[in-house]
Amino acid sequence: MRNLAFAGVIALALLQPALVQPAMAESEYRAAVLRVDQTGRAPISRLDLPPDDLGFAGARLATADNGTTGQFMGQSFVTDEFTATPDNAAEVLEGILADDIRLIVTLADETVTGALADTAGDRALIVNARSRADGLRNEGCRPNLLHTAPSNAMLADALAQFLVTKRWSDWFLIAGSHPEDQALAEAYRHAARKFGARIVEERVYEDTGGARRTDSGHVQVQAQMPVFTQRARDHHVIVAADEAGIFAAWLPYHTWDARPVAGSAGLRPASWHPAHEAWGATQFQTRFERLANRPARDEDYQVWLALRALGEAASRTGSEDFTEIEAYIRSPALELAGFKGQALSFRDWDGQLRQPVLLATGPVVTSVSPQPQFLHQVSQLDSLGHDRPESQCRGGQQ
Repeated sequence: MRNLAFAGVIALALLQPALVQPAMAESEYRAAVLRVDQTGRAPISRLDLPPDDLGFAGARLATADNGTTGQFMGQSFVTDEFTATPDNAAEVLEGILADDIRLIVTLADETVTGALADTAGDRALIVNARSRADGLRNEGCRPNLLHTAPSNAMLADALAQFLVTKRWSDWFLIAGSHPEDQALAEAYRHAARKFGARIVEERVYEDTGGARRTDSGHVQVQAQMPVFTQRARDHHVIVAADEAGIFAAWLPYHTWDARPVAGSAGLRPASWHPAHEAWGATQFQTRFERLANRPARDEDYQVWLALRALGEAASRTGSEDFTEIEAYIRSPALELAGFKGQALSFRDWDGQLRQPVLLATGPVVTSVSPQPQFLHQVSQLDSLGHDRPESQCRGGQQ
């Protein structure tokens, strides 16, 4: 009996390569990433300069991850990478569409993202992996536009939940003078009303231009902060809305009163952070760093999510028909693993990907929202951002 058992083990070992041999690829799934680079303001810190492969590195990891599963199902995945400027983005998109690519991930601002979705029409599904503008999820929503980038409303709600939980409910809101700053400030006003916080005072920091990364530029901003924040009404925390990246980095340790800073500096809401390790995130971080030789940024993670949704749909449906693929991506059956402790899926009213939001400061993740105290009748993730009853997206989603 002992010899028979041993012989059985040997036979199984000999058969094992045949059992795990990947199937030959028969079905090819193609996608594209279109990054629209704009000549704009340089970041305050050289640590924030965007890498050359921003977003593309996330695409490469997602394509490899899709291929790992796909090789056993006769599926292969190809992702083409394109760069453009706002002036030629539509032309580049037309070239992608002419190549019959049906899923296109975009890294662009609000205006360009909306224009690209309009250009694509029913020829492609556009997944926005950069713009956080609430307008794209509300009155400016499109039927062919999904979002893996969290909205301003989601980020503001995530921070508001944490601050209210800490009983830091009195906010001093400082917003920049650019339109994108004012849009983010409105998201914080909405979050304060939604979760019972109180904005005790608001001020606008006017951007007067200048070279912010020169000695004279940053010294000038630093010198302004104590005086600018002087004589504010009593508050628990300063909330900064500085989407343009002009002043918020100089608020911590330069305010007149000793108060914590949150929002665009200090404690920041984000979709990803290099220190995130929970729920298996360490293996994502190490694989990404091995591939890109740098930590992952928000855009990398958001592109990765978009392409992993394609891989998940392909493996679950086994179909080459993009209509079926898209239907699965949009359906409640999608349970995308995003290393955040919950399965992620797209909302059917505005195309936004439900996802937890990390709250990080410096080298650590301080908390993750939604906070346990804030419940929801359908999904706790829907406590972040514009819920179905408050959505202004009318007929935008299928």
